[in-house]
Amino acid sequence: MNLIERDKKVIWHPFTPQKNMPAPVAVTHAKNTLLFDEEGKSYIDAVSSWWVTIHGHGNEYIAERIYQQAIKLEQVIFAGFTHEPAVALAEKVLSKLHGNFARVFYSDNGSTSTEVAIKMALQYWWNKYDYALQTSSPLHTRRSTILAFNNAYHGDTFGAMSVSDRSVFTQPFHGLLFDVLFIDTPTNANVHQLKQTIAEHKDTLAAFIYEPLVQGAGGLLMYEDVLLDELLATCRENNIICIADEVMTGFGRTGKLFASNYMYNKPDIICLSKGLTGGTLPLGITACTEEIYNAYLTDDKMKTFFHGHSFTANPLSCTAALASLELLLKEETHNNARNICNNQTGFAEHLKTYLPKIKNIRTLGTILAFEINEGKDEYLNDVGQHVTSYCMQRGVYLRPLGNTVYLMPPYCITKEELQTVYSVIESMLQDL
Repeated sequence: MNLIERDKKVIWHPFTPQKNMPAPVAVTHAKNTLLFDEEGKSYIDAVSSWWVTIHGHGNEYIAERIYQQAIKLEQVIFAGFTHEPAVALAEKVLSKLHGNFARVFYSDNGSTSTEVAIKMALQYWWNKYDYALQTSSPLHTRRSTILAFNNAYHGDTFGAMSVSDRSVFTQPFHGLLFDVLFIDTPTNANVHQLKQTIAEHKDTLAAFIYEPLVQGAGGLLMYEDVLLDELLATCRENNIICIADEVMTGFGRTGKLFASNYMYNKPDIICLSKGLTGGTLPLGITACTEEIYNAYLTDDKMKTFFHGHSFTANPLSCTAALASLELLLKEETHNNARNICNNQTGFAEHLKTYLPKIKNIRTLGTILAFEINEGKDEYLNDVGQHVTSYCMQRGVYLRPLGNTVYLMPPYCITKEELQTVYSVIESMLQDL
């Protein structure tokens, strides 16, 4: 029995309808941008395996660092212990964040990093006042509401689902999610009204969570930094905690180290994962300002942040993240990413020749996206499966979000490989 047949008997794949599921491709190994299957065929990983492998696959520097750490210390409980990789990584990340960030809280992935942020913000207000009195106070006198964008996606745990758009990802659980104040992303036409809405609800809003400039799983939707800055300024004026979900946008994806660097107003809490370890091991970071942390710095043990994970600050994951950051900050990586940005901009301009087969062509940094103008703009649009199958047959791996086709390649992709990806996309569009 081969690997695919064994898989069908025991595996439940994510985000995949199980009935009549296409057979998965059995990957045996990978190197740089290439995935190799059992038959030796290669595929350019043009989406960085769900946006994580920023340095490509099989990076020997990161692997060697993980190995050296593994034979020294592979895991230790992080309550009552500490270790060099965790402290060094926190120091490194805090030194690269713009703003008043002072503390790092570790978790396991992107969803848990946003879950931590939500709990951190809500309990901040609970800690700031006498919680014994709050429990008997009417709800409207407490800051307990989260503000979020329509089309948002912040993860699959319950808090993260609650602050995400009510969509195909969350529909079976709608009656169990807590209420959130949702607003549209800002445009020149609506930004004044959005600011008014925020001001009107200022007494009950605990926090505003947002994906800066690009909404990932919601369809790679983009909006302007100047307009987001206006909303952040309004939140700051009204003492509303700002949470930047940079799980996808962090580590150079938008053309800057963090998307929040485009704005003057910085978040109070930032969530990081995906490219954090270069795609090698799971790790999440929730960083906060000293002001947020100080709400927990008290003699009252009931105001402790009672949250943690078995693998909090895992030494191997922290080591991988340190190695990945070292590579990311090299001039060579910066130049590669800048070349990708320039190529994406050029290809986006060329794609206009395929209008109206496609629409909403957009780029930011190393990200390029557009919609195929067929059926509804939604995740369940079957055209995405056609795109994946067509491109895989030609040696390129793409995984559209419904009819939203996007490119988010590893920074190590060569100009020739990128041109191959572009050629396959053009061929696919011509054959539509």
